[in-house]
Amino acid sequence: MVSAVIKNWDKDNWLSSKSYILKLNIFLTNIIKLDSSSKILDIGCGRAKIVGSLSSKLNLRNKPIGIDLVNHKDKDKRIDFKKTDAISFFLTNKKKFDLILIKQTIHLLKMSEIKRLLIDMKKSLKPKGKILIFTLDPDANEIPNFKLMRLELSKSFKRDKKILKFITKFYPKRIIKYFSYKVKISKKKYIDMILRKFISTLLNFDKKQITKGIKEINLKYKKNLKFNDKLVCIIIKNN
Repeated sequence: MVSAVIKNWDKDNWLSSKSYILKLNIFLTNIIKLDSSSKILDIGCGRAKIVGSLSSKLNLRNKPIGIDLVNHKDKDKRIDFKKTDAISFFLTNKKKFDLILIKQTIHLLKMSEIKRLLIDMKKSLKPKGKILIFTLDPDANEIPNFKLMRLELSKSFKRDKKILKFITKFYPKRIIKYFSYKVKISKKKYIDMILRKFISTLLNFDKKQITKGIKEINLKYKKNLKFNDKLVCIIIKNN
């Protein structure tokens, strides 16, 4: 189903920090009312720190379900993890959810897979449930980059815009909101993230291309990096 697997997007960086997770969870709970009886599904959960934290905050009676193609040894223990892809999951799923979260993974799917996933997710919502799809903001991106990375990001953002238009055509009543987090990270730490290919645009780069890119990063940026991590949130209601 997924053409690429990102193993390190949420490993030891701002995306796994307590402040990021807290701000995102506040964002989520401002969009949808959740309580201890709520049922949550996280598609492409990674280490599942976001819904794990949300589970504790809400004192959920039912563990959130997190699905991913990678079973990380350090995944959050507060979730019910399933090593699978979304389409396979929905083939046998009979549960209904208050919240279905898919964060920064939908761009890895083919358009035909996205269409099927949109249908499957909507069918698995409770009457007042919501689907929240997060993707990088293609019009206001500030991610530090090097030349080749910037070119690949540009291609990726063009596709992201197509996906946004496709979702809007499929669900015209969708709502758009924006999330932003102020990132402060050392250049050394960010270079380590690049080496671990934390973002999908880096997956197909070879060692030589990564090494050249790191040299550009060293020349282009100061010792400490400051930027805004900006996301688009697409909200799909069940009614």
